[in-house]
Amino acid sequence: MDERMPPFPPNERNLQPASGQISAAVDLACAGLSAARFRGAVIAATLFLTGVNDMSNHAMSFESTQTGVAPEGWTATLTGSGDSKWTVESDETAPSKSKVLKQSGQATYPLLLKNDTSIKDGFVEVKFKAIAGSQDRAAGIVWRAKDANNYYVMRANALEDNVVLYKTVNGVRSPLDIVGRKGGYGADVKVPANTWHSLRIDFRGSRFGVSFKGKQLFEVEDSTFTDAGKVGLWTKADSVTLFDEVTYGDAK
Repeated sequence: MDERMPPFPPNERNLQPASGQISAAVDLACAGLSAARFRGAVIAATLFLTGVNDMSNHAMSFESTQTGVAPEGWTATLTGSGDSKWTVESDETAPSKSKVLKQSGQATYPLLLKNDTSIKDGFVEVKFKAIAGSQDRAAGIVWRAKDANNYYVMRANALEDNVVLYKTVNGVRSPLDIVGRKGGYGADVKVPANTWHSLRIDFRGSRFGVSFKGKQLFEVEDSTFTDAGKVGLWTKADSVTLFDEVTYGDAK
């Protein structure tokens, strides 16, 4: 533990970064590139992920919160209209074999923000399972949130089978282009419902790396929100979604 950092709250523990993440990212960044672009890709990928080994990492546990109520240390809110419903529930089939977060309300965009976070560069990772929803079956990660109407969000959708990164400005959500591609709508990838998946966002400066099930899908570049902000979780419409093993890191 970095002695400069204050002690972690009792519901958090220190994690070690996974080994080989930087070399794996370099391999992904360089796949299919010409020799002329190879060196630049290596440098870019290395610079983007050097922070992986320079993070204070935290894993959230919900054991201290009774089931059926909102989790301690978080603010349940929403973007738009409706009623979000975030509760802690027991689920022995979850990756943690313990308590999970459940969003079962209906709102434009249900949102859950971690109260004591203020992160500019770092990462957020979560396991999720889309349970139900006729309009949507979504699970999302939020970062650099100023409030319930201004933030970045990256989400996976089990009805559309894709992963998309957006910015939400004054309550209006807009998809962002993938680096190296104009137009399109995120990345198509199978997101089976009633199955646990992992979702991760790495963000440094104006560059964001999106990973699904341990594989980097794409990067986005945007400078709408440059200041530190809260991290959180997100769903859409009538999505019923479970979240587990929420981790986040702040670059030192």
